[in-house]
Formats: sequence, structure tokens, C-alpha cells
Amino acid sequence: MPTAIVTGQPVPGSSLESDLRSLGFDVRMAESTAETETLLAAAPAGDRVAVVDAGFVGHVHALRLGLTDPRFPLAAVPGAVTAQPAARQALTRAVARETSSGGGTAVAVGSLADRIVTELDADGSEVHRPELGSLVAVVPADPQARNEARQAVAAVDDEAVRLKSAVKSRDGFFTTHCVSPYSRYLARWCARRGLTPNQVTTASLLTALIAAGCAATGTRGGFIAAGVLLIASFVLDCTDGQLARYALKYSTLGAWLDATFDRAKEYAYYAGLALGAARGGHDDVWALALGAMVLQTCRHVVDFSFNEANHDATANTSPTAALSDKLDSVGWTVWLRRMIVLPIGERWAMIAVLTAVTTPRITFYALLVGCAFAATYTTAGRVLRSLTRKAHRTDRAAQALADLADPGPLTEAVGRVARRGLPGLAVPAAALLGGAAVVACSAFSGYGSVVPVIGALVYVLTSALAVARPLKGALDWLVPPFFRAAEYGTVLALAAEAGVNGALPAAFGLVAAVAYHHYDTVYRIRGNAGAPPAWLVRSIGGHDGRTLLVTVLAAALTAAQFTAALTVLAVVVALVVLAESIRFWVSAGAPAVHDEGETA
Repeated sequence: MPTAIVTGQPVPGSSLESDLRSLGFDVRMAESTAETETLLAAAPAGDRVAVVDAGFVGHVHALRLGLTDPRFPLAAVPGAVTAQPAARQALTRAVARETSSGGGTAVAVGSLADRIVTELDADGSEVHRPELGSLVAVVPADPQARNEARQAVAAVDDEAVRLKSAVKSRDGFFTTHCVSPYSRYLARWCARRGLTPNQVTTASLLTALIAAGCAATGTRGGFIAAGVLLIASFVLDCTDGQLARYALKYSTLGAWLDATFDRAKEYAYYAGLALGAARGGHDDVWALALGAMVLQTCRHVVDFSFNEANHDATANTSPTAALSDKLDSVGWTVWLRRMIVLPIGERWAMIAVLTAVTTPRITFYALLVGCAFAATYTTAGRVLRSLTRKAHRTDRAAQALADLADPGPLTEAVGRVARRGLPGLAVPAAALLGGAAVVACSAFSGYGSVVPVIGALVYVLTSALAVARPLKGALDWLVPPFFRAAEYGTVLALAAEAGVNGALPAAFGLVAAVAYHHYDTVYRIRGNAGAPPAWLVRSIGGHDGRTLLVTVLAAALTAAQFTAALTVLAVVVALVVLAESIRFWVSAGAPAVHDEGETA
């Protein structure tokens, strides 16, 4: 149980002690700095500990934000400071300095907790200070100030603030106006019944899987039920993040579940639609389903790569970005621009409605057209920004792009020979041309030809040249999405060329397994946990090795044998990447965050 040490003389009528207990703290009283140090040393080493001034006046939610958020080793609000086990040593040093100095500092501060925060800042420790907005958190200096503070507390409804803060500040139109107005209350209902975000996330996944099962029936009733359940799954998907923010229940497992389940739900639904089309109307739309998955995954990789390349770049300005900011200042353009990129809320709503009233083929056509337009719009804007800005990218950004590129042993071996790499814009050009070559060879040479193998060898060479140097060029963030499109597109083309039942579903499974690996890489990088281990990347071949392997299998095997080989490869890749991913995300080394989901 976490410990809260309340320092100073108790204030008659104060609810501080009961407020801290309501937040799960075991409360200890200390009248002096020396006694505070003693109680701090006696607190269980593996638990959170907080130091709170006895004169604190404020909202319970202000204390909750400052003292219970698991994402930050050190956090503080006026009159209160907390440390998780990893930061206990820094807190202990700060309290010890206060004790040795007699409780004084160079700058006079009345609250011991605030003086400790000053010492932590001087020590170079990073202390998180949450945005409180209208919430009150003060240590009044006299009775009059205390009365004024209490009146300020009474004037603000902290529950209303808590509910409002549970909703993401930036989201799509459908989510903001059609889901969040009521899903926040569902999040509160879940919190009051002790449900966790992980349980809600799992419920969202199960609901989506049931929706996929309904779609797979191929009946009109099944399609209608599938559309309704898909919307219900999305509501729960919004609720889990709102519950995490409402209750400040962030976790390592939650990061993994929330980061990956959205994709699992959407792609399982695509598979359900494809199965339903074949069963109900004898219509084979597996190629469309796989194409939608490829396009959507490549869209996300564009988002991730661009953000990683630019989030810590210096001199990161451009006229295009300035124009975008100007457009965002005009109210209606904000929502229009958010809608045309087809974020997850709008996308799922469109899929649900079209599933209920049309056919799977029409649903996929609309999805492909919408996603293609959104991808063109967003990518073109980012290319213009990159070409018109003078940004200096860091080594960290270059490493993140290299990890997202997912090079295998073949690329690394060729890269050691071609050490110089390519200059400037030739880097993304090589990735694009090599990828286009292998996809074109696979799509137009006919099944069983050796031409795709030659294209794959060219692709290995161009891939090695593209990543031989650090990816710090203006458009180098395009390299990972070009690689994704090449690998996934090759699998799609060869499976379509095979022309036998089962080839495209097997290809769908393989791309889904590989895409999971790529998403897992993204979320590890975003959590500052680094890329997956090198042995994992080598064991599954990297994008280049897998692409070459698939072309060799297509050239050497009959169509039926190729289908079986794709199935085996999909199972092997899925088992390897899932085992390592689960090991990482449930381990202590995983970042303690709850991902709020991508708007795209």
C-alpha cells in the first residue's frame, strides 16, 4: 500500500487525511522534517510514497493527478510530492538535505513538500507537474487565505473536471460528437464498479470478434448485427482510454492491449466480411480485404515514420506547416480536415453502415477509395512540409527510422559492402524503385516465373543502399512505408497470381502476422523501450528476407504447395513475434503507459 506522510501541524476541519485514504494511501503524521525523514526510511521500499503538507487545501482530483499517476517516477502539485520506487533515492536525498539545513533553503518556501520539489529540481530530477486547470491545490499562508481557498474549491465541480479530462483533447468528428458525450459516463460507471481499462479493452476485442463472426455468416441479418456490434466495439474502445484517464489506471499490459487490439479488431472484421461474401453471395473479395489491410497499415507507417523523424528535430519549421496552423485557427476547417483523413471513428462508422445496408464488395471499394484519398492527402502534405523545412534530425530519429525499416540479414550483409550508401533524395527513391520493381515483377510475370525472384534480388540491393547511411534526409521517413508497401504488395500479388482457393486467405494471415511485428516495433519505440531484439528480426528474416523467400516459394512450388507454404510461414511468424511481444509487454521492462490510440 502506498504511504502518504502528512507534515506539519494538523488543521482543524481539514479533510486531507480522509481524502488521501480515499486515494488508497496509508497516512502517517510527521511534525518535523526529521520525523518525515524517519517515516520515509521506514516506508516499504517497493511502494509509492508521498509527502503532503498538512495545510493543503484543494480538490481530491488535484491530489489524484499529482500523487497517483503511475507513468511518472516523480510528480508534484503545490503542497504535495510523490515518488515511485525507482525515484525513492532522489526523494530521500532531497529530504535529507532539508533535514541537514534545518528546513531552510536559499529561497524561503513555507511548505516542506514544495521545498523538497525545489531540492529535486536543483538535483536535476525530472518532476512531473500535471495541468490542473480550474482545480485548486494550494497551501494557504493564513486563515483568510484558507477560507478563500476553500471557497474556490467549493466553486469548482472537480467531478465535472474529471469527466471532461477523461476525453482526449484532440479526436475525430465522429468520436468527439457522437461517442464521447456519453462514453465518458460509461467510463465512470466502469470505474465505480471496479472495472479496469484492460477489461474494457478485452470486451471491445471480444465484441469486434463477434461482429466479425456475424459478418462471416453472409446473411443480411448477420451483416446488420455485425455493423451494430462494430459500433459497440468502438464505443468500448473509446471507453477504455477514458477510463484510464478518469481513474489514472495506466499499465504496461494496457499499453500492449490498447496499442494492438484496434488493428486486430479491424483486420478480423475484414476477414469476416470476406468469409461472409464467399458464403452468402459466392463473391471472392479476399484480394480487396488484403488490399485494405495493406493500405491501412502503410498509412499508419507513414504517420509513425513522419512523427518519429520530426518530433525532436531542431529548426523544424516550414511555410506549409505555418499554413496548416493557420487553417486550424478557422473552426470549420479543423473538423473538415480531421474527417477527410478518415480516422478510426469515421472509418469504422462507414464500414458499419455499409456492411448493414450494402455488400462486402461495396464496403471494401468505399474503404479503399476513402483510405487512398486520405493517404494521398496526408502524405502529400507531409512531403511538402519536409521539402520546405530546414530541420536537423537527431541520431535518435535516425535510429528510430532504421528500426522501423526492419532490415534483415541480407540487407545488412549487402550494406556492409556498399558502405557509402546514397546521397539525399536518392535514398527514398531507391526504396521506392526497388519496391515497385519487385511488386511489378510479381504482379505481371505470371505465377511460377523466376522474374519475381530477380525483382526481389534487386529489391534487396536497393534496400541495402537505402539504409546504408543514417536516415537523416528530408524524405528519409518515407523509407519504412515504401518497404512495407513492397513486402505486403508482393505477397498480395503472388497470392492473387496463384489463382487457387486459399492462397489469398493464407496471404492475409501472413501479412497480418508481419504487420503485428511492425506495429509492435512502433509502440516499443514510442514507449522509449527501443526496437525488438536483433535475434527476433533476424529469425523472421527482415522485410527483405521475407520478400525474397516468398518469391522463391512462388517460383519453386505449385500453387497448392505455395498456399500451404504461406500458411506455415504465417503461423511461424505469428508464434515467434507474439511470444516475444507478450514476454516484453508483461515484463517490468515495458513502459508504463496506456496508449490512447491513433486517430488514423
